[in-house]
Amino acid sequence: MKKVRYSYLPQQFGNPDEILDEIRKFLGKCQFTLGPEVAQFESSFASLIGTKYAVGVGSGTDALKLPLKALGIGHGDEVITAANTFIATAGAINEIGAKPVFVDVTPYYTLDVAKVEAAITPRTKAIMPVHLTGEPADMKPILELAKKHKLHVVEDACQAILAAVDGKNVGTIGAAAGFSLHPLKNLNVWGDAGVVVTNSDEMYAKLKLLRNHGMKNRDEIEVFGYNSRLDSIQAIVGNWIIRQTHQITDARIANGAHYDDAFSKMEKHVRLPYRRKDVRRVFHLYMLQVEAQHRDPLVEFLLKNGVDAKVHYPIPLYLQQGLAHLGYRAGQFPETDRQAKEIFTLPVDQHLTREQQDYCIETVKKYFETHA
Repeated sequence: MKKVRYSYLPQQFGNPDEILDEIRKFLGKCQFTLGPEVAQFESSFASLIGTKYAVGVGSGTDALKLPLKALGIGHGDEVITAANTFIATAGAINEIGAKPVFVDVTPYYTLDVAKVEAAITPRTKAIMPVHLTGEPADMKPILELAKKHKLHVVEDACQAILAAVDGKNVGTIGAAAGFSLHPLKNLNVWGDAGVVVTNSDEMYAKLKLLRNHGMKNRDEIEVFGYNSRLDSIQAIVGNWIIRQTHQITDARIANGAHYDDAFSKMEKHVRLPYRRKDVRRVFHLYMLQVEAQHRDPLVEFLLKNGVDAKVHYPIPLYLQQGLAHLGYRAGQFPETDRQAKEIFTLPVDQHLTREQQDYCIETVKKYFETHA
């Protein structure tokens, strides 16, 4: 029997009466697409992040795809991103016909800016830094490099709601940013959904067209677009949970600090990623690193002892079969490769008790007492 589960959703939505009451009221109107609930959520989300606009879309992937499309990026173009990211980042680039170009990452999981310039070609149109695990990328040098080469910057903030760097929330820094509302994200709904944020009037107008078939109004089509609207029912869920986002964030940060304190005392066996002082990381994931020979046996030991540990991600994206046509070879991104062999993930969500965290810590400690 699991002592520390990974999915906290049964706890988060264990008492859904308030949401269900709102859905019952909504069914009197049945405005399932782009109802007033969507506009309400968009307004609240923009205020939360600190941008002028937010546009609700069908998924986090679409929240990355649509701003690239709005910037005119497409077939024959290249977009630089991190080699260790989830498939959705590269998938969004691929969906508009552009080519994802990978760059290695830092020991704290984000794009290594020192290696970006070498990847820029005449076809490069944008950089998409990924705030992986809720850890902000090094945005200041990325923006400087983008300005030098006249490139757009679109942030992949899908895992990083309320993360910040130099006092600025991620999502407020580039031309636009995509957030995911997937059920396992820190701000989540009951299915796939996403949000794009921007401060640009032009970007906002294009996004509203692109998410809804390119329709200027009911009868006029201005451009080819997509079917990618945030569902009104999902917006109802979002309107309920967005009020809790600061508390959720604070709880995850506190849980991350508790782990950090404990695992910093096990540095002989467990390695914490470098913790920069100028960022607020929001711990969508809590990832640690151990020597490669111990990672899989440790994860198996944790699972056998009731801790639902995971690995994000065991196969680097650039080595996945579905991306073989991009022509990358094993060993091109050594930091990404090292992390894929050494990282593991522990539960860190806002519903985790201190007793559950301490059990995770003690179980890791117990493994190394018998396997060092």
